[in-house]
Amino acid sequence: MLRRWFCLLTALLLFLSCALGEETPAEELPVYPPMEYDLDIPGKRVYDTYVSDTLRFTIETFHMEGNKCVLTEVWVQDPGRQIRKVNADWGKDLANPKDLARKLPEAVLATNASGYVTRTYPDIPASYPGKPADYYFTTLGSLVITDGEILRELDGVPFYGLALTGEGISMYRGADNADVLAASPSQTWAFFESCAMQENGADLLPEEGTWPMAKEKHARTLLARVNRNNYLLLHLPYGPALRGMSLYRLNQFFSEHFETEWVYNLDGGYSTSLVYRQQKKKSALFLLVPNVQKIADLLCFTE
Repeated sequence: MLRRWFCLLTALLLFLSCALGEETPAEELPVYPPMEYDLDIPGKRVYDTYVSDTLRFTIETFHMEGNKCVLTEVWVQDPGRQIRKVNADWGKDLANPKDLARKLPEAVLATNASGYVTRTYPDIPASYPGKPADYYFTTLGSLVITDGEILRELDGVPFYGLALTGEGISMYRGADNADVLAASPSQTWAFFESCAMQENGADLLPEEGTWPMAKEKHARTLLARVNRNNYLLLHLPYGPALRGMSLYRLNQFFSEHFETEWVYNLDGGYSTSLVYRQQKKKSALFLLVPNVQKIADLLCFTE
């Protein structure tokens, strides 16, 4: 019940902010305390923790239907400042933690985000003005923003994905670029049209049978927002002995165990990846969930 009131209060504050047509200064935004979750799953264990004044996370592991699951509960004090995006160099990826450490030395926790677009799925939008190579080897989406710099803005192509402001990470489903830009986001992560899974408890996945990718069992990376300061990451690693899970089953998992504002599929599969810094060994980043496919950009948490 307490978590539900948190979500309702957050939604009300966001509504009032939009109604006034003004962006609330970060120092005036509410700071919700770290959430405590009662996830009662046999065999669950705490893998590692990180605690500071501005960032906290707990990594837990368990098995579900023959799959290893890695759940990370994250609290970040100032999401607008502490959540960052890192782009891969042209034609390369971010599979090696050393690459991440070089590009963003202050990174403490990171996961795969937009990923690379394959040459067969999805098709290039008819309205895309560039060349195929430019589309396939840059991050997907009509609007690409990194550290406040607009790297791509396609006219007439709706935005599907996540955007970061002082209010935290917000989800967009087919929004006009102008509406996204009106919120002055510092980062965006773009995704396929059907990656939104839940919003305020409502199931957003396509009807079963209309999108085979959602029914197939794959390695996964999911991000959920509980409120402005609290987020959940769920990774299902890739491996020959791991069967993976469908998005429909994972939607059920979140509905049964958590109350969230939204749940999003971060285009996992072979790019599923989790990198973190141990508190007792701050000199190195560790790749806990290794990927086997190129990663175009990461979603990172810093101090």
